[in-house]
Amino acid sequence: MNKKSSSKISDDAPMVTQADLDRARFRVNLQDVPRKQRVNIMIDTGVIAFFKLKAGQRGYQTLINETLKQAMRQEEIETVLRRIVREELAHSD
Repeated sequence: MNKKSSSKISDDAPMVTQADLDRARFRVNLQDVPRKQRVNIMIDTGVIAFFKLKAGQRGYQTLINETLKQAMRQEEIETVLRRIVREELAHSD
């Protein structure tokens, strides 16, 4: 193992297994919440058709869920980048 990779990876940390994830508790504002929640929403027929075609065997609802999570992460990234750019511009004045 080279110096570069050994500084980023700690052998002291145990591997996280699927069993560990299955036992995990999900919390929002320190309150336990279920992993998933059933909701009823109206979605355009074309959107459903698109996700059904794209999903294949995976299931279109899973793909919609993953797409929504990706949009959330993207928004978080954009917020952080905008803050950093503002801070850098403020320092350059």
